Amino acid sequence: MIYEMRVYRCLPGRMPALLSRFQNDTLRIWARHGIRQAGFWTTVIGESNQDLTYLVAWDSMAEREAKWGAFMADPEWIAARAASEKDGPIVHNISSQFLAPTAFSSVK
Repeated sequence: MIYEMRVYRCLPGRMPALLSRFQNDTLRIWARHGIRQAGFWTTVIGESNQDLTYLVAWDSMAEREAKWGAFMADPEWIAARAASEKDGPIVHNISSQFLAPTAFSSVK
């Protein structure tokens, strides 16, 4: 099992639009593609309170490449993303890291 940690830095005032997109569209589309989220967090104290951090659980990089590619090409996702950005861009930048649990991790 590997985990992908993604951090979205929102443009000022755009966090509500990003949260709405995940809650109302993205997670439903992920479910159809078999993408498993392992948690979502907003930053309370830290470098920026404009960050949304989440983890996605993958069995392998091959699974990630196949499912993420299918998701990104999904016409429903493309339409939902465009609709959520009708008032302008939401995200300033995205960072991604792939994490492997240690032998002593409570998460495997």
